[in-house]
Order: sequence, then C-alpha cells, then structure tokens
Amino acid sequence: MTIHMNLGADSYDIIVERGVLEKASAHLNLDRRVLVVTDSGVPAEYAKALAAQCREGIICTVDEGEASKSLNVFGKLLDVMLDRGFSRKDCVVAVGGGVVGDLSGFAASAYMRGIDFYNIPTTLLSQIDSSIGGKTAINFGGVKNIVGAFYQPKKVLIDPELLKTLPARQISNGLAEAVKMSLTSDAGLFDIFENTDIESHLDEIIIRSLNIKKNVVEQDEKEAGLRKILNFGHTVGHGIESAMPALYHGECVALGMLPMCGETIRPRVLAVLKKCGLCRELQYDWEKITDAAFHDKKADGDTVTVITVNEIGTFGMNTMKCLDVIELAKAVL
Repeated sequence: MTIHMNLGADSYDIIVERGVLEKASAHLNLDRRVLVVTDSGVPAEYAKALAAQCREGIICTVDEGEASKSLNVFGKLLDVMLDRGFSRKDCVVAVGGGVVGDLSGFAASAYMRGIDFYNIPTTLLSQIDSSIGGKTAINFGGVKNIVGAFYQPKKVLIDPELLKTLPARQISNGLAEAVKMSLTSDAGLFDIFENTDIESHLDEIIIRSLNIKKNVVEQDEKEAGLRKILNFGHTVGHGIESAMPALYHGECVALGMLPMCGETIRPRVLAVLKKCGLCRELQYDWEKITDAAFHDKKADGDTVTVITVNEIGTFGMNTMKCLDVIELAKAVL
C-alpha cells in the first residue's frame, strides 16, 4: 500500500509492504553514496540488506538508546559524511527505531544545509509514528528533543516483517502511540484494540495510525495548532520518561494519557492499556517528573496546552496550570 503525504514541494510516499526492505532500491535512489545509520539493538542484517543495494553504502552503527541522540553522536555522523566525501547529491537512510530516525534525519538536515533522507523504521513505535511527519531532533541539556528541525524524508518504507524480531515489550511500546491516535481521532481503531485480537490486526493498526498522522501533518506541518493532538499523553509522559529512564517512551505516554481522559471513559482506556501490556504500578518521583515535564518546550510560563479526551474519537485542547496537570496526574496514577 502507498500512502501519499501531501506537503507541496516536500510531499512523499509512505510504502507499507511486507518484504519491502529487500527491494528498497526499487523505491529509493541508492545509486550514490548512502550513509546507512542503524543502532546496536537492530539486527545487523537489516542495514546490510540495505547497504548491499547501494552503489556505495557506508554503515554507521550507533549505540542503542536515547543517549545516542546527542551532540557528540550527531557530530560523528557529520564526521563520517565529511571524511567519505559526501556531496549534496548523496543521502542518509535510517534503518532503526525512533532514536535512529531522529538522529540521522537531523544530521541529513544539517549536512551541507540539507541532503536527501529516507526512513526505514524497524520498530512498531517508529513505523506507527516517528518515521513520518518530519520531526528530527537530538536531546540537549537533559531535555528531550530540544534541538532539531522539521525535515521531511524523501520516502518512508515500512516493512511489518521487520517486527518479527522485536520482544513483546517493544510491540507494546509501539501500540501506545496507536492507542493514543485512536482516542483522539478514530473510534473504530479503538474498537479493534478493545474487541479484537490485536496481533492479527497489526497491519491494519499500522495503516490506520499512519493515515491519522498523515491527515494531521498535512493540515499543520509545523505544529501551529492541530498537530498538538499528537502530543496527547506526552506532557506528563515526557516528565515520567525523563524521571524514570528505565521505562520506554510508549509506556510513559500510556501513563500520561490516563489523567487526560474523562472519568467515564478512563476504565475502558485502562483496560485497553492493560491488554496491550502498558500498565504497571510504579513509585513516582513527582518532583522530578514536574521539573522534567515543564522544562519541556510545550510549557509556556506556568501554563501548558494539553489534549484531553472525554469521548473516544474526539479531543479537546485546553490550557491548564502546570501544577494542576501534576495534581490531576497524582490523583489518577
């Protein structure tokens, strides 16, 4: 299936097809120097399969985890491109999860003021969410994604076959973002989570989630308004993620969604999150969470815009005092 992201001069196709990695050269221009960026947690054969289809493929493997989204690692990617004589005609391909996509997309945006970038996401989280939309970033000063750029890929290849090597916890991690999008935008998708076998509907979940994000990004590429709905659960979620680094992003977003759901639907949402393996009892350090959440770029003084869901498939956008958000989270979590 081809999903077209309509962004004028920055438009591109998202190809969703099992086995598409093995025929990437049919979709991507690889007849040039290609920096293939992956990480140590991704099966090495994925990057090798892509590099074998390139005229000159240079694989750069970074350490797995958020620590690689740093100025230091960003600089190393630029060093490799400079040392290997990359020109404006060459390109970068991310083969990995959200960390790899964010990091390598930002490097592509900066090298020679921008060279072509392709994304081949290998985790459910990145296939559903972070691989499209053009947000690239690194972390800085202890703040997540604070330095970056909007830089759209030239094409995205999504191969659900690559998910077969993922542990169950990583599948759950990705499902959190799909549940998020169902709550704000697609009651039918939420019904799949609530009333069907999730594994057998995984391709449909990926495609429906991508279409939700596509429609939002097309209307609001630079997050001036509507695109903020994609941050549902992220205000508290990012605070938890910064304060509790052992948790995955999706696990934190799942927790962050619960306080922002209306009381009447919250039990249904909780049941779905449990079904997806996304809920657990934790000891929260609210001081750390508060500090991390509101040093986030979404806060404005002592207030923050949050997305709320009172009816599944719809959303509200509300300005709340930061401390009121935390008090609500404390009461629910």
